Amino acid sequence: MAVAIWITGLPGSGKSTVSEAFTRRHPAFITLRMDELRKVVTPQPTYSDAERDLLYRCLVYIAKTLTGLGHDVVIDATGNMRRWRELARELIPGFVEVYLRCSIQECQRREAARRQRHGAPKDIYEKGRKGWPVPGITVPYEEPLHPEVIIDTETTGVQEAVGIIEEAVRSRRAS
Repeated sequence: MAVAIWITGLPGSGKSTVSEAFTRRHPAFITLRMDELRKVVTPQPTYSDAERDLLYRCLVYIAKTLTGLGHDVVIDATGNMRRWRELARELIPGFVEVYLRCSIQECQRREAARRQRHGAPKDIYEKGRKGWPVPGITVPYEEPLHPEVIIDTETTGVQEAVGIIEEAVRSRRAS
């Protein structure tokens, strides 16, 4: 069974770092990144609720289609509203939700120090303090209720996180 792993968490929690480390070990997995999708679908994003809803539904549809064709997928996206992740769970039989838990303070520190990657908006938390819709600052981040995996990225290293996700994928395939 093909699986779709949604790596969710606040901006700066380590989603891209963990997803990249995972796909280095498992190059057959296709990575879907919200930041890259947004550039194509909404080249001049407004970050409105309606736009986010459309983009996340599109992301779920792509993951559903790819897994339906037998491809394994990693979704690297904040997915701040639970309803989008639950839609993926409903539509994708091999769904695995991975929540990267990290304090907002640590996320802000990491985001301020990181180099620009994958088209993520630069200085996102600074923009949030100026009124931009930023999960955890000006719009909610709804923590998963029953994720298959919770990883505290302040205390768990990247390679250990990858190992935890690998175990969850093995378990999902066996069920």
